[in-house]
Amino acid sequence: MAPDMFLRADGEPMSYPEAVVSGRSTGVPGAIAMLGAVHARQGRLPWARLFEPAIRAAERGIVVPKRLARFLNSEAPQAKEPDVRALFSRPDGTPLQAGDPFRNPQYAATLRRIASQGPRALLEPPLRDAIIARTHEEPRPGTLAAADFEAYQPRIADPLCGPYLVYLVCVPPPPSSGVVVLEALAILDRTDIASRGPADPQGWFLFAMASRLMYADRDRFVADPEFVPVPVRGLLEPHYISRRAALIGDVAGPAPPPGEPANIERGADATREAAGTSHFVVRDADGDIVSMTTTVESLFGSGRAVGGFVLNNQLSDFSFRPVVDGKPVANAVEGGKRPRSSMAPMIVLDAAGTPVAALGSPGGTSILAYNTKAIVGLLAWKLPLQQAIDLPNLI
Repeated sequence: MAPDMFLRADGEPMSYPEAVVSGRSTGVPGAIAMLGAVHARQGRLPWARLFEPAIRAAERGIVVPKRLARFLNSEAPQAKEPDVRALFSRPDGTPLQAGDPFRNPQYAATLRRIASQGPRALLEPPLRDAIIARTHEEPRPGTLAAADFEAYQPRIADPLCGPYLVYLVCVPPPPSSGVVVLEALAILDRTDIASRGPADPQGWFLFAMASRLMYADRDRFVADPEFVPVPVRGLLEPHYISRRAALIGDVAGPAPPPGEPANIERGADATREAAGTSHFVVRDADGDIVSMTTTVESLFGSGRAVGGFVLNNQLSDFSFRPVVDGKPVANAVEGGKRPRSSMAPMIVLDAAGTPVAALGSPGGTSILAYNTKAIVGLLAWKLPLQQAIDLPNLI
C-alpha cells in the first residue's frame, strides 16, 4: 500500500463512494483469525462445532428481514454493485424484499472449509487467492498480495482502563479510539454532570463539550501505535485532563482545537468513516464476558464478494490525505498498518474488580459518543442500562 492509494492522479482525494467500491479498500480479513486465537486460549467446544448453526442457516435459508431489504433497495453504491446484486437477488434478478427466502450455499461451503481446516483457512488458498483476484479487478484495482495474508497475525494486547466516578472502564488500546472515551469521561469527572440528570439541559451541554474535545484529540493523535507514537499517557494525564476540562465555558463557541498531550506535530485528520458495524455482549454461566464490536466497515463492505460473503472496505478507514499543511497525518495509509477504528467495546468494573456492565455500539465514528453517553447514563445518572442506551444521541 502506498500513502497516495486513495488520491487521484491530480493529487486530490477520491470521493468516498469511489474509494469504497474500489479494489483498494479491502484489507486482510482478520476477525476469524482473532476468534481462532481466542478459541485456542479459552475455547471448550471443538472449533468445527461452532459453525454448525451458521452452516444450517446458510443452507436452509432465512427470511429476509426489513432492515436487510431496506439496504438492498437503497441508493447505497455497494447495493448497486454486481456482486451484491447477484448474491442478494430474486430469480428474476430484482433485489430481495422483506419476507423473501434467502439461501447462501456458497457461504455454507466457505464456513465448512473454515470449520474443517481451522481459522487460517480464510487466509490461505483457495479463499485467499479468490479475495486477491477480486480486489485486483477494475475499477481502481488494489494491491493485496499473498504475503499480506501470510504475515497477518491477530494482535493480542492488554486492555486500557481508566477511572470514572468509583468505577474502572476498560477498552481496547489504539488503534481503537477507546482511549478518548476514557479522556471524555475523565473530563466529565471534573464537572458536576453526575449531580444532574437526563432532563437537565446543562448536563447535555457538558456532555457535548466533552465530546468535542474527545473528537478533536482522537482525530489528531489516534492511529496504529506500531507505526506512529500515540500519546496514550498524555491524553489521560490528570493535568492535561484538567486543562482540557477548563476549556468548557458557558457557551459552545467555535470547535475546539486538539490539545498538546505530547510534543508531536501532526496534520489535521482527513479520515471519513461509515456508520456501520455490529456489536454484541455475551456473559456465560461462569461469569466470563465478551464485549465485541465487529465490522466489514460499510454497508455490504466494498460491494465485491467471493465465497458467498462480501469483502470488507476496512482500508477506507485510513485518512485519504497522507499529509495536510506539510505535516504527516497519524492515520495515513501505510503497508501493514491497521487503520484507526472507532470501535470501542467496553467492560466496566467496580472497586472490587467485579464486572458491573459490558457494552458497546455500532455507528462508525458516532460510536465514541454513543458509548460515552451510555456510560454517563448508567454510572452518573443511575439509569438502568437499557434506559441509558435509549437516551437521545447528541454528537
